[in-house]
Amino acid sequence: MIKGATDRVTKLESYWLETSPRFSGESSSPLPIRADVVVVGGGFTGLSAARALAASGVNVVVLEAGQVAGEASGRNGGQCNNGLAGDLGALAGRIGMDGARQLYHAFDEGVDRVEAIVAEEGIACDFVRNGKLKLADKPEHAAKLERTATMLAREVEPDLRLLSRAELSSEIGSDAFYGGIVFPRSASLHMGRFAVGLADAAVKRGAVIHERAGVTGMTRLAGGRHRLTTAKGVIEADAVLLATGTSMVGPFGWLRRRIIPIGSFIIATAPLGTDVVAQLMPGRRNGTTTRNIGNYFRLTADDRLIFGGRARFALSSPSSDLKSGEVLKAGMRRIFPALVDTPIDYTWGGIVDMTADRLPRAGERDGVFYATGFSGHGTQMSVLMGERMARVIAGDAAANPLAGLDWPTIPGHFGPPWFLPFVGAYYRYQDWRH
Repeated sequence: MIKGATDRVTKLESYWLETSPRFSGESSSPLPIRADVVVVGGGFTGLSAARALAASGVNVVVLEAGQVAGEASGRNGGQCNNGLAGDLGALAGRIGMDGARQLYHAFDEGVDRVEAIVAEEGIACDFVRNGKLKLADKPEHAAKLERTATMLAREVEPDLRLLSRAELSSEIGSDAFYGGIVFPRSASLHMGRFAVGLADAAVKRGAVIHERAGVTGMTRLAGGRHRLTTAKGVIEADAVLLATGTSMVGPFGWLRRRIIPIGSFIIATAPLGTDVVAQLMPGRRNGTTTRNIGNYFRLTADDRLIFGGRARFALSSPSSDLKSGEVLKAGMRRIFPALVDTPIDYTWGGIVDMTADRLPRAGERDGVFYATGFSGHGTQMSVLMGERMARVIAGDAAANPLAGLDWPTIPGHFGPPWFLPFVGAYYRYQDWRH
């Protein structure tokens, strides 16, 4: 812990994990020796898949190395946004406009599925369709947003709204931006409470969840079954789904060569009060900015500001989170000068599983299924792809909207991202130039 403004204690913990109930549905039995499907990873992808598989009568076991949603699913910025991470036109040039539309609408469906699960399971996680506000950091970015809005409205998102700089005052109390787009389909929720509710729902349907059961070995046996060695013993399964995010440890080298683990860092203020909220974020949207090294922010149900970004091109650790928190405080005060004396209650970091083109990947290799690489858009797509890969495992190959995307290795990348400082320098240069 550190001291913040006005000597308030700042916790180096995720706000979502600290303010949600602890998952209590872990199996008290020893690890079984067999299962129909083993899911590796107890974040949103794995829990969503386990819920769907168990509901269809499959004997499914989830292996989580730490605690349920203890990594990216419980350490993110709390946004559940539709829309691609990259440019629709660029993607259409690569795979055709029909394919680009399909992927864009998969992100829409991801938000829909989160909303549906929250309603079906009665999960109290403050889910709300508050919409996303994409903000132009520079005048030239506003012109680019206008071109983007024209294409998106024509091809995939007719309900979006383009805002001039003068019109931004209805959405955000800041002079830092030059225009914006409102995406009304996006949502927000309390990540920790949603994760626990999702895990409870999977268990209720018959899934077995083992925490502190990291996988240390995986072998394909004669006949196609798989043997997994874990911290809790050995288990065999007909099928395996890897839902492990960055996969920085364990026998997942094939994934590691294709995913870049990048730190993302977040701070949460003390509750601001209704008057300050009405001044700063009257629209209560999820905010994102257009810089390569930009920021994202949103309000919580108790009126805290969650403010995050890359901050530093480094991985998360207590010391790294602390340094990044100072960078984020400066960025928050630049955008919202009225918060200069506002205490920071929480500072934390997480690891984003980034692909080179920022599109997620899902499929099957050597009899092992996978869904990963969500690149900062994990909440909605991880939930969707967990459900879709459950269908693929059951034999419905057409259920995978990501099938067919090529996924080459990243040259020179074998695990630890030694090149992150160089990537950071490049993007800072691009932000300075453009």
